[in-house]
Amino acid sequence: MKIDLLFVDAKVLTMDDARPRAEAVAVAGGRIVAVGGAEVAALAGPETRVVRCGGRTLLPGFVESHLHLVLGGAELAQLQIGGVMGFEALKAAFEGYAALHPGAPLLMAQGAAYGILGAPATRHDLDRVIADRPIAMMAPDHHTVWANTAALRAAGLLQGAVMPHGHEVVMGADGTATGELREFEAFGPVLALGGEAHLQLGIATGGEPEPWPSAAQRARDKDKIAAGLAHCAAHGITSMVNMDGNRYTCVLLREMAEEGRLTARVKVPFHFKPHMELAELDRATAMTAEFTGEWVTSGFVKMFMDGVVDSRTAYMLNDYPGVPGHRGEPLFEPERFNEICVEIDRRGLQIAVHAIGDGAVRQTIDGFEAALKANGAHDMRHRIEHIELIDRADVPRLGALGITASVQPPHAPGVMDFSLDSMEAVMPRDRWPDAYLCRTLAEHGAPLVFASDWPVTDVSVMRGIQAALTRVPYEGAGDERVGLQEVLRAYTVSGARAAHCEGLTGMLREGLAADLVLIDGDIESLPADRIGATGIALTVSAGRPTHATPEFAA
Repeated sequence: MKIDLLFVDAKVLTMDDARPRAEAVAVAGGRIVAVGGAEVAALAGPETRVVRCGGRTLLPGFVESHLHLVLGGAELAQLQIGGVMGFEALKAAFEGYAALHPGAPLLMAQGAAYGILGAPATRHDLDRVIADRPIAMMAPDHHTVWANTAALRAAGLLQGAVMPHGHEVVMGADGTATGELREFEAFGPVLALGGEAHLQLGIATGGEPEPWPSAAQRARDKDKIAAGLAHCAAHGITSMVNMDGNRYTCVLLREMAEEGRLTARVKVPFHFKPHMELAELDRATAMTAEFTGEWVTSGFVKMFMDGVVDSRTAYMLNDYPGVPGHRGEPLFEPERFNEICVEIDRRGLQIAVHAIGDGAVRQTIDGFEAALKANGAHDMRHRIEHIELIDRADVPRLGALGITASVQPPHAPGVMDFSLDSMEAVMPRDRWPDAYLCRTLAEHGAPLVFASDWPVTDVSVMRGIQAALTRVPYEGAGDERVGLQEVLRAYTVSGARAAHCEGLTGMLREGLAADLVLIDGDIESLPADRIGATGIALTVSAGRPTHATPEFAA
């Protein structure tokens, strides 16, 4: 057998319970053909590329269980204002970006903190930044946009607009829009000014672009995806669950695979919106049948049950602090949601639901339970995304129903990039012990997978690992950290299983795809607070290097 690629002198963590550790891995034809020690190292032939790992950790390629590839790739070229605080700093950032993009129809910024100006931002604030060109800025959670008057006028929103339930153009006392736009369909018209409305459909409406984009437009869109893929490869990611999408997304990815440009395996959902009839699920079934194989697949339906805590659109069981009577609202009525879950499950499709507030989490669990009662148990691995707050009575229900907890270690305020101040404003302190649970969910039997939700937070898996390992308990709360091996499993084999692709990737085992990541150090010896600063030496997808440091690029 001709060995194409051989990793030697590595600290191999296979994530395979049958053989958890090794020193060498051999690759041929895009598959792992041998895992072991000196006997595997001896397989090198004259044409074998030998990677001498020098005691570095070799892992299965990371599985990013929740991101937005197309949107993230497109945003890489936009103004990044994460960490920018205060009017003068915001003005300087926008003016510098504007000078570099004199012809841009929209100046779009990403990462605007909710408290960037010390008080709720308005269109008048942004008019003082730039008044004669449309500008807008997106919150890190991607659920709120603030726009200036020029952008609101160009988007037809200055006088307000009728929106679907849960989406809002916030209006002022003068009868005009304040500039704050909550949720996707409210700010979609502003984003459309930048010429990328068709890329937002997968998350905003669940629809398809019409007319169908030309070959030239698809080429531009694929370049944006390629930028996102390269960014992910630099962080060791070889598989990903893209948590928005439509058939157009799948077509772009399939074309890239045919062109040899797809460097990660991508799973794409059908996005079911509250206004849709059950017959729309025929589209989900059709996507599942059309996109099969090892690179681009579907097979699941994504729904949003609520919004986010910072804009107080997450659905809670109790009132928000300082806002008597306000708990947010679910985007689906309970009986209607149960009906939808039963039908999706009956079709043999997986369900993934964005649920952040404890009210949304409970209603989602109820829907999954209704599907189980109606259709019986079968291995669909339904999942809840985020679970930022959960009532203790609902914790054991996750494990009992086999619901995957898809959580994001970087999202917990005070852990990585999100300030603890934001949590103090939107969540009562007596509920902090129930917030951003991780260990507790796992201890009660819930399968655990980790992700970043990029571009909401940094896609860096290494920073995510550090966040999971170093998190300090909240006041009155228990320790929600899990051990290193559990963290690594949540980013590899558990993520693969949650995506129904454990027979292809997620472990280093003979016969599986040669998806590997070489850490630039021994992760088991690194202090936990240094893991995030440790780089990726080499990323390999199906036996093909997709990222390498200079030392490993030869």
